[in-house]
Amino acid sequence: MRSAMTSGRAVGTMLIVLAVVGTLAALLLPIHWFDGNRSIAVARSGWQDDGKGTWKTEYGPLTPLDRDFIQKVRAAALWELPAGEAAKERGTRRSVRTAGDHLVDGHTELDKRAIKAGRTLNVPLPSEPTGDQQAYLKEIQNAQGAQFDRVFVNDLRRQAGTVFGLIGLVRDQTRNSMVRSLTTRANSVVLDHITVLEDTGLVDYKGLVPAE
Repeated sequence: MRSAMTSGRAVGTMLIVLAVVGTLAALLLPIHWFDGNRSIAVARSGWQDDGKGTWKTEYGPLTPLDRDFIQKVRAAALWELPAGEAAKERGTRRSVRTAGDHLVDGHTELDKRAIKAGRTLNVPLPSEPTGDQQAYLKEIQNAQGAQFDRVFVNDLRRQAGTVFGLIGLVRDQTRNSMVRSLTTRANSVVLDHITVLEDTGLVDYKGLVPAE
């Protein structure tokens, strides 16, 4: 009888231990998964840490992420403006020419805002597109006819999707009012660009899936 009671107590203790472990796992695993997904999201947004820490400004703290975003808005204009001009002139579909109009209008405005933010916050800005952006622009400029339409739409749609993710990240984390204003406007402009590019009917959605 005593042996049976001892065995029962041991089983009860084991069940309590398992319950505690299960509860801790339920509490900790979601946090782990969230941090992992957040790390993946940050990595895929492609922003660069300049290693200069957070600056104090009259508009609020300015982080490396904030500075990188301002620079990326400027860099985007340096290649998407000429790409948009090319679409206005060479697009074989009206919808492609319309997309070109939207790109030129949107990036003209965002470029002015990025330049103002850069000068106000002492953020150095690029004067030419990145190597990858130059390659995209060259590919667009070398394409002809219907191929031009497809290359233009898909190159711009892929880049707009990447930038759209970065905008969300910066808007979520920034504590700088000038950067916040830039992200708010960029969100509307880039979403408009995504929409008009998709309206052409030429987007290869399979090509938008990032490699694992």
